[in-house]
Amino acid sequence: MTATDTYLLLRAFCDELARCGVAHAATSPGSRCAPLVLSLYREPRIRCWSHIDERCAGFFALGAAKASGRPVAVTCTSGTAAANPFPAVIEAHHARVPLIVLTADRPPERREVGAGQTIDQLKLYGDAAKWFFEVGVHDATEERLRWVRTLACRAYATATQTPNGPVHLNFPLREPLVLAEPLPPDRTARAGNRPYIVLQTPAPSAPRAHGPHPSGRIVIVAGSGAGPEVARTAARSHIPLLADPLSDSRRGEAAIAHYDLILRNPSFTAELKPQFVLRVGDLPTSKALRSWLASRNDVAQIAFSPDGAWQDPDAVLGMRVAGGLPDVSVDADAAWFQSWKRADNAAADAIATTLGSALSEPLVARELAEQMPANAILYVASSMPIRDLEAFQPVRDDPPTVISNRGANGIDGTVSSAFGSAAAGDPDASVVLLIGDVALLHDLGGLLAAKRLNLNITIVVLNNDGGGIFSFLPVATQQDAFEEHVATPHGLDLERVAALFELAYEQPRTLEHFRRALGRADKAKLIEIRTDRAENRALHQRIADALVRPAVAAAPRA
Repeated sequence: MTATDTYLLLRAFCDELARCGVAHAATSPGSRCAPLVLSLYREPRIRCWSHIDERCAGFFALGAAKASGRPVAVTCTSGTAAANPFPAVIEAHHARVPLIVLTADRPPERREVGAGQTIDQLKLYGDAAKWFFEVGVHDATEERLRWVRTLACRAYATATQTPNGPVHLNFPLREPLVLAEPLPPDRTARAGNRPYIVLQTPAPSAPRAHGPHPSGRIVIVAGSGAGPEVARTAARSHIPLLADPLSDSRRGEAAIAHYDLILRNPSFTAELKPQFVLRVGDLPTSKALRSWLASRNDVAQIAFSPDGAWQDPDAVLGMRVAGGLPDVSVDADAAWFQSWKRADNAAADAIATTLGSALSEPLVARELAEQMPANAILYVASSMPIRDLEAFQPVRDDPPTVISNRGANGIDGTVSSAFGSAAAGDPDASVVLLIGDVALLHDLGGLLAAKRLNLNITIVVLNNDGGGIFSFLPVATQQDAFEEHVATPHGLDLERVAALFELAYEQPRTLEHFRRALGRADKAKLIEIRTDRAENRALHQRIADALVRPAVAAAPRA
């Protein structure tokens, strides 16, 4: 086998990826991966985005796939390099995001004999990958070229079949790794721009639900994957809709914006006993909502799963439907609906009064949700930012698209993911990343994408000098070790961080200054919001206290 054979096979492989629909790939440098990188780069229909390290490349591809809804390829060299995308593969598995991971490897005879940069890459990502295949080293015969085309089609199809997810192809590549002469033509492709194999998925038949037909006191819980249709169904039947920011359902007259805060009130939740809970998509982040659902084992709970995910951590479901929520009208309890709306309105008033106009972490989350245009992307880090957005995001008929790495709920690679969404999303859409300081530092290298890839996003950093969420957890009582080993203050000057990566920088002190800073986006920018962990914890408690009286007064009776 020669370098010409390698490149002929990889050219055909990349040609088929493009024919299937791959438009973006994330690459990282290396010697062994040179044939993969060069073949992807030379395929004109695939835009390649260069990264210095593999971890950033993996999360960049993840964000690009989330924003575009299509598989994105990511490639890396052999050895420990192949382990670096693992967290992104795990997130893609749990969030059901289509990725095509292409790892370069040493030939089989170089394994387990002390060869450098060689580890066991076979099924490296375990069950996190939907499919693993070791791509054999072959001569580029016509038969092999047809075979590698079908392999690319199969990889794309597997990544996009329900449920979506990552696939892993491992390429043991032999030297020489660069071409010495031009490639001859390949006539094995299908005519036109058709893939070698077209995957036909039969139209799903309407599920036949055998069991109770909901009526009366109904509530709909919507998470990621639900979609705006759920909001229309809820509004038509006047069903309280508890929709998290990732659902794209927090819109319309039935949406209850502040369910997370309402359900933290024990007096209020004691009065809440629905007859039916209809759950669509993933479970929301809210711990209060999850606890309320878990406590309602005596209530008929029906899950509608558009992508086949199994979302029942507390084993309380009575029925699971593989499909979306039917677009039908039901006989809902009008008094029940109005009680939820009164509680939500009272909560909104209490929040507004308590927050005021002083910059704070909850106010920044609410402001972004209110002010960002409908075609924008709001990428939100896990930990406190996504929780604040869920608690304080108001209802809008045209909310921005909200994306977060909540499959495995980690803070890994959030910066790179946001840049990936900017690369593959609507080119006219602005992208704002809402992130905490620890999550930012966890993916500091991802900031290189601003200059190296000429990508323009606005990064709003909530800097409380440590992990603010831990102040809300029982571990905060362990004062002997909490500050150093859990809160982990860093003391870094983020203005210098911005200067290092050539980002514009602003540190607003007022709400009006923050609004002006959001409006100026001629280059990638870092907006630092300085907060105090103790004060942030106290503010959340004041909001919770302010909600007690209005929420109880509005509580519906079972």
